[in-house]
Amino acid sequence: MSGTPSVSQLVDAVRLFLAEAETELSGRLAFHAKVAGNALAIVTRELAASPEPAERAALTALTGHDGPTAELRHELCERLRDGRANAQTPGLVDALYAAAVAQVAVDNPRYATFKRATGA
Repeated sequence: MSGTPSVSQLVDAVRLFLAEAETELSGRLAFHAKVAGNALAIVTRELAASPEPAERAALTALTGHDGPTAELRHELCERLRDGRANAQTPGLVDALYAAAVAQVAVDNPRYATFKRATGA
């Protein structure tokens, strides 16, 4: 234990500061503080969700081999572009749906369709 705050704790501290500062600001500065706070809330959710392991597992299954997530994602996109993969590819639609839901969970968890899709 080093006593050093985690990345999540640092992001939360800045987000809370911005929320407090926003009440003292007006106009353009208040708007930018709100935008920055919302961006940090997305970062906090991204850190908490960490969807990459699930995405990587799905991409590995779809491509038939392991590798860095970005490369697997690129390969799947190439397969979709050239027709080697399509909606009939086993597991593809489910994997794309899961990836979309995971991304919405980070970007906008209050989105009505997300709530219906997840029962949240």
